[in-house]
Amino acid sequence: MHAYRSHTCGELRKSEVGETVRLSGWVHRKRDHGGLLFIDLRDHYGLSQIVVEPESPFFAEAEKVRQESVICIGGKVVARDAEVVNPNLPTGEVEVRLESFEILSAADELPLPVFGEPDYPEDIRMRHRYLDLRRETLHRNIMLRSKVVREIRNGMEEAGFVDFQTPILTASSPEGARDFLVPSRLHPGKFYALPQAPQIFKQLIMVSGFDRYYQIAPCFRDEDARADRSAGEFYQLDLEMSFVEREDVFDAVGPVMERTFRAFAGERKVTPYPFPLIPYDEAMLKYGTDKPDLRCPIEMQVVSDHFRGSGFKIFAQILEADPENEIRAIPAPGGGSRAFCDRMNSFAQKEGLPGMGYMIFDENEAKGPLAKNIGPERSEAVRAQLHLKAGDAAFFLAGKPEEFLPVAAKARTVIGEELELTRKGSFELAWIVDFPMYEWDEENKKVEFGHNPFSMPQGGLGALEAAKTDDEKLSIKAYQYDLVCNGYELGSGAIRNHRPDVMYKAFEIAGYGKDVVEEKFGGMLNAFKYGAPPHGGCAMGLERIVMLLCDQENIREVTMFPMNQQAEDLLLHAPIEATEQQLKDVHVRVVMPITEKKD
Repeated sequence: MHAYRSHTCGELRKSEVGETVRLSGWVHRKRDHGGLLFIDLRDHYGLSQIVVEPESPFFAEAEKVRQESVICIGGKVVARDAEVVNPNLPTGEVEVRLESFEILSAADELPLPVFGEPDYPEDIRMRHRYLDLRRETLHRNIMLRSKVVREIRNGMEEAGFVDFQTPILTASSPEGARDFLVPSRLHPGKFYALPQAPQIFKQLIMVSGFDRYYQIAPCFRDEDARADRSAGEFYQLDLEMSFVEREDVFDAVGPVMERTFRAFAGERKVTPYPFPLIPYDEAMLKYGTDKPDLRCPIEMQVVSDHFRGSGFKIFAQILEADPENEIRAIPAPGGGSRAFCDRMNSFAQKEGLPGMGYMIFDENEAKGPLAKNIGPERSEAVRAQLHLKAGDAAFFLAGKPEEFLPVAAKARTVIGEELELTRKGSFELAWIVDFPMYEWDEENKKVEFGHNPFSMPQGGLGALEAAKTDDEKLSIKAYQYDLVCNGYELGSGAIRNHRPDVMYKAFEIAGYGKDVVEEKFGGMLNAFKYGAPPHGGCAMGLERIVMLLCDQENIREVTMFPMNQQAEDLLLHAPIEATEQQLKDVHVRVVMPITEKKD
């Protein structure tokens, strides 16, 4: 018999009754029932119940062993009595009568409980992540992550993609976040950068004549952590294709995403491919965000005309002050109570707005200060436009859309959840398409790239050359797209700009001269001068996909060894101060920031 185990702890069934077996694992919990001692023994595969009788020579030792100690036991498999069968365990019909017992590794008093998984402070969980990972939920999440990666790989390989690895030590990239820099020992004063994404390399792979590339790529960005974004590093499904249009990319990656979600969705519904296409402008109009949760059926509408020149002076004056100002309405079917409307008004105030106006509709009229001020005719027109009925309500926000839309988008989500309008138990996916090529940089009073500067503008060079005014430049759309699901951006991509003449002009509009383009992006630009195929692709965030499938709200719950919100590794105490010799080797001197002295 093997020194440690003949079976795993999740393997024993009735078919093994009568056999003598050996198991090794962790002491999950102990129970003393009238002299009989029960030990739940756990390993990676499951649990087995061990029974220690009082006359056993190992009873005293087994009684004293601490939870999470690693033990090796031998014994005979017996069937449980019918009244004590545990239907929740695959091994619940049998137990092992102890015949041998050895402590392989004794555990000290635990800083973090494993059994029962009670809530525990994050700093303790991160500091003792090896214990945290023994917990059933987190252990299951990490295993699901591995299965998701395998499913994605299988789907990509079957779609004709080839797995290539791109460099980790590279040059700084224009992805928009801060780089992690690595000092060079051989080149004093110079630095490598860890890749924010394999963007440039995957495009160069297409220029090199390979047709379909993918990898599960590590990416590094010096960004602050959020619930849906890891601090420091993350992984993404990265892919690129040659001789394609936008729909070709969708047809390649969309079925893989549907397949992956369906494989692990269980009873939850998944949007069938092809996914809906929602133009960016439509998404911002209806949902207030470019990553809408489509499980919520609420759609905002512009209702400015009903308030223009009305008796509600605040809204009327806002509309007169600036032609770009709008009044948006958020319908709230079933929300026609004063208490609910007051709660939503308080919500808006907590989000930094003065509040949200509202109307409550009954059988005969609209109620509330807004309805009273604009009168019954205009109120009825609002109700008709929003298709509301008795018992419904509507909320209103006014001003420049870019200033109130973030709150409006959150309000729409809250309204949908509180009124139980949001569909549960589903994954609703859609492509957001036709992103603006440029946006207005208010701080510098100039046109700037909206997203990826390497995207192909819709209309090509002709559209760029025809745009003379700032408004015309801002109206140019790009072949950019995002895949969204349940309020999260899963990934983004674009059909790339593969022509040097178009690239020069695109950067010129954003205020970058030819010399800047050649200095910063000379490697890719030169490659394009020697024959580049039309190409495009995208990248999907692995952690976000797994987070949704695991019904988790924090990405750290699906990451094996995450950093905390301050981008610290509490387990291995990173980042750390370098020694003088290490700094000397890479020709670096540390100058600490000056902090103001407090009186």
